[in-house]
Amino acid sequence: MTALESVNPADLLRQQLAEGGPDVLAAMVTAFANALMSADADADAVCGADYGQRSPERTNSRNGYRARQWDTRAGTVELAVPKLRHGSYFPDWLLEHRRRAEQALVTVVATSYLLGVSTRRVEKLAEQLGVTRLSKSQVSQMAQHLDAQVEAFRSRPLDSAHYTFVALDALTMKVREDGRTVNVACLVAVGVNADGHREVLGLDVCASEDGAGWIAFLRGLTARGLKGVRLVISDAHRGLVDAIGSALPGASWQRCRTHYLRNLLTKVPKSAQPWVATMVRTIFDQPDPGEVRAQYARVVDTINAKYPTAAEHLDQAREDLLAFTNFPHEIWRQIWSNNPQERLNKEIRRRTDVVGIFPNRAAVIRLVGAVLAEQTDEWTEQRRYIGPELLTKARQETPEDQQPDAVPQPKPALTTA
Repeated sequence: MTALESVNPADLLRQQLAEGGPDVLAAMVTAFANALMSADADADAVCGADYGQRSPERTNSRNGYRARQWDTRAGTVELAVPKLRHGSYFPDWLLEHRRRAEQALVTVVATSYLLGVSTRRVEKLAEQLGVTRLSKSQVSQMAQHLDAQVEAFRSRPLDSAHYTFVALDALTMKVREDGRTVNVACLVAVGVNADGHREVLGLDVCASEDGAGWIAFLRGLTARGLKGVRLVISDAHRGLVDAIGSALPGASWQRCRTHYLRNLLTKVPKSAQPWVATMVRTIFDQPDPGEVRAQYARVVDTINAKYPTAAEHLDQAREDLLAFTNFPHEIWRQIWSNNPQERLNKEIRRRTDVVGIFPNRAAVIRLVGAVLAEQTDEWTEQRRYIGPELLTKARQETPEDQQPDAVPQPKPALTTA
C-alpha cells in the first residue's frame, strides 16, 4: 500500500472538522509524513517487505516508533519515526541531523556579534553563516526557542529503571563576565539506561570544577530520578570522587584510564611515552580479572626498571584503575573499546572552538545543550551500547564487599586531574 493510498485526505479533513481540531493543516501534514516514512519506498524498503508481511526476502523488521519533532510552516508537529530491530532508520529526506546544534551555533555567534565582543574571526564566521543582517529581536526570538528546548532537555525526568554505568567529565570554556574573560567548568554526565542505550543525563556550568559544584550537579541528577548506579567513571579531580560518594552512595568508582594515562606520561621522557602508553594499554586487553591483575604487576615491574617514578605512580593507582574487574568482562571490554565520553568531548569541542569566547554562560548552555540533545537523539537511533542481558548480569554480580553506604575515596597522591 502506498502512502497516498494509506491516507485519505477527504476522510481526514472531515474527521478533523467533526472533532473540531484546532489545526487541521498540521494534523494532515503529520499524518501524510508518517505515512510516507512507513511506505514501501522507505522503511518497508529497508526491511525488504511490507509491514506485517511474511516474506523470505525480509532482512529486518519493525520495532515500534520513536517521537521526533519537526518544524514546519504549519507549526511544530510530532512525527512517529519507525524503529528497526537491527540497525537504525532515519528519514534523511525529511529531517536534518544536528539542526538544533547548528541553530545554537548561529545564535551564539550572532549574539557575540551584536554585543560587540566578537573578534575578526567570529565576524567572518558570522558573515559566512549569513547572520550579519540579523536584528536583535530575531536573535532574541531564536535564543528563546532554543533555550526552551535545551531547558526541557536538561530538566527532563530520568525515568529509566536504572542507570548502571555513569561517566562524568568537565570541559573548560572561556566566558566574558564583568568586562573580562574567565574560565568556567561545563559539567557533563553520560549514562547507560535500562534499555542499554547511552544517554546524556545532565549539563551544568559552574565557576570552577570543585567539590561543591560537582555535588550540586549530582544531587540535581538524583532529584530528577537518577538511581541504580553501580559504577561511575571519571578522573580523579579534587573533590569529584568525594562528591560521587556523597551523592551516589553504594556506587563503585573507576578512574578514567584516558585521563590517568595523560598524567602518567608526564612522568617519563617524551621519547618513552609511546612505549609506556602501549604497555599500560595491554592491562585492559586481558580476558579475565586474574589476568588483568597479573599483567598490571608485570607492567609495573617492567616500567620500574627504567622509570621508577612512573612505576610508583602506576602502582599507587592500581585499585582505582581496576574497579571495573568486579563486573562481567564482556561489559568492560565494550566500555574500553568504545569510550563515549572522549568522543562526546571531541564533538563538543568541535562546535565550541568555533566560538572561542562565549558572551555569557547562557550561551554556553545553549550551544553545548543543543549538541548534547542531538547526540542523545543519535544514540537512541543507533544499536544498543550494552545489551539488556549484560546489564542484568552486571547488576546481579555486584561485588560482595560493596555496601550501600560505601563511600569511594581517592588516594591523596592521585588528586591531579
